[in-house]
Amino acid sequence: MKFLDQAKVFVKSGNGGGGCVSFRREAYVEYGGPDGGDGGKGGDVWAEAVDGLNTLIDYRYQQHFKAQTGVHGMGRDRTGAGGDDVVLEVPIGTQILDEDRDEVLADLTAVGQRVMLAKGGDGGKGNARFKSSTNQAPRKSTPGFPGEERWLWLRLKLIADVGLVGLPNAGKSTFLSAVSRANPKIAAYPFTTLYPNLGVVDLGPGSRFIVADIPGLIEGAHEGAGIGDRFLGHIERCASLIHLIDGTQDDPVAAYHVVRKELEAYGGGLMNKREIIVLNKTDALGDELAQAQADDLSQALDREVRLMSGVSGAGVKPLCSEAWSMVQAQRADEKAEAAGEDSGWAPE
Repeated sequence: MKFLDQAKVFVKSGNGGGGCVSFRREAYVEYGGPDGGDGGKGGDVWAEAVDGLNTLIDYRYQQHFKAQTGVHGMGRDRTGAGGDDVVLEVPIGTQILDEDRDEVLADLTAVGQRVMLAKGGDGGKGNARFKSSTNQAPRKSTPGFPGEERWLWLRLKLIADVGLVGLPNAGKSTFLSAVSRANPKIAAYPFTTLYPNLGVVDLGPGSRFIVADIPGLIEGAHEGAGIGDRFLGHIERCASLIHLIDGTQDDPVAAYHVVRKELEAYGGGLMNKREIIVLNKTDALGDELAQAQADDLSQALDREVRLMSGVSGAGVKPLCSEAWSMVQAQRADEKAEAAGEDSGWAPE
């Protein structure tokens, strides 16, 4: 299945059914009177977050969604049936934006969460509604109200706990395949990863979190260089970032600053997230050289640097344990924030 994280759709709710003009015509009944029923309500258009989806690819092939019109009223005081609703099933993490993409109308972050995109029109009134002491045989009814129609954008931001960032070929996909059952494409050329990949890391009972691997960033990504920064939205919801740096390149410090500059240019709160800095591919360096490069990088950044090899597995488990600790801390912060408390944590 192809990955698609943006789609434009047209939604139209159903029109209300018209009211009916009818009079009771029955043998041996002296006073029939009006008995026209009301029209039924038009169907609504909803968006609902469902489990098991991680792409908006279905909305590439169908962009128009129209709910059913309400049934017209009928004689014998029969009200028309309401029109059937239309439900757009979207992945968890989908945002609904207006046509100009200036305003976020809804953010669906939990299974079963739903929002109305277009309300169906109310049904018209039948002539039985207009009967009065001075007008006992009204021949008046009202048509149904029209439904709503609008163009909307669907934008998916994947729900993950930890995000992987780094330059192309920093070893993000290799790390993801080593810690989860995900099978991302891995090759020895830049931009092997074209779309975000998700993997579930299971450290034991009750210790499970989701890792998101996004395409690598290069200098000028916020201006569209390389694949650009389009997929950075998928790590906006992450509790922490794992910043992988290729230890076999000439200048690991410059590589770190290139990625951080692009994160800063993008915004979205990415600079304030907890970050674990990892010197990767230590299997190709040897222990002494890897430690020396890590010390130089740590001194230049004034931050602790971890050593890891996604190929040999060295340092992978401690890194996952540290990432899980950050996820737990983030969840504790969210609970404290919901309770109106301050956790006291501040980014380094």
